[in-house]
Amino acid sequence: MNVERPRTRIQKKNREAILDGALGVFSTEGFRGATLDQIADAAGLSKPNVLYYFASKEEIYTQLLSTLLDTWLDPMREIDASGDPVEELLSYVMRKLQMSREFPRESRLFANEIVQGAPRILDQIKGPLRDLVDETAGIIRAWERAGRLAPVDPHHLIFSIWATTQHYADFDAQVRGILAPEDSEHLDQAAAFLSDFYRRALTPGGVNPI
Repeated sequence: MNVERPRTRIQKKNREAILDGALGVFSTEGFRGATLDQIADAAGLSKPNVLYYFASKEEIYTQLLSTLLDTWLDPMREIDASGDPVEELLSYVMRKLQMSREFPRESRLFANEIVQGAPRILDQIKGPLRDLVDETAGIIRAWERAGRLAPVDPHHLIFSIWATTQHYADFDAQVRGILAPEDSEHLDQAAAFLSDFYRRALTPGGVNPI
């Protein structure tokens, strides 16, 4: 039986450099536009060195997407069915917006893949992602039936949260072009707006308790 040897510190460092460099290239060029030469340059390594660690451009891309999708699911996993419905959903909105602040390249990589029809992660979207979304929708539906949330379609609420938070990463150039913000002040403004917007939309009776 072949046992894979533990990677050395240099090997781990080089793999991380390749994945980080590839993330920047793929998020701006897309899968089709990216080349191994560009990835090698971004990683500060030679092309043969890149191919020593990864057999192809697609293997690098698939590795990035697999890791990214799991990270993308984490904020939804934190929704607590026993918590206050409005506060739990507002916390989810803020976690998703924070991801746009901290991981804009990852968000654009994921968006590019979806725009192309998700050819490399469609099975995961139809599997783990859909399962988690359906589970979360069930929690939201139960809250609504108990009168703890305003009437809302759970799935389209989740889609709207994705749209209103990931927009700030995926369309960063457009947002900055219109607002011309200093640093990331627009994300602080977005957090305040979205918190008020969803609180008003989700609070039973349309009451804003603040």
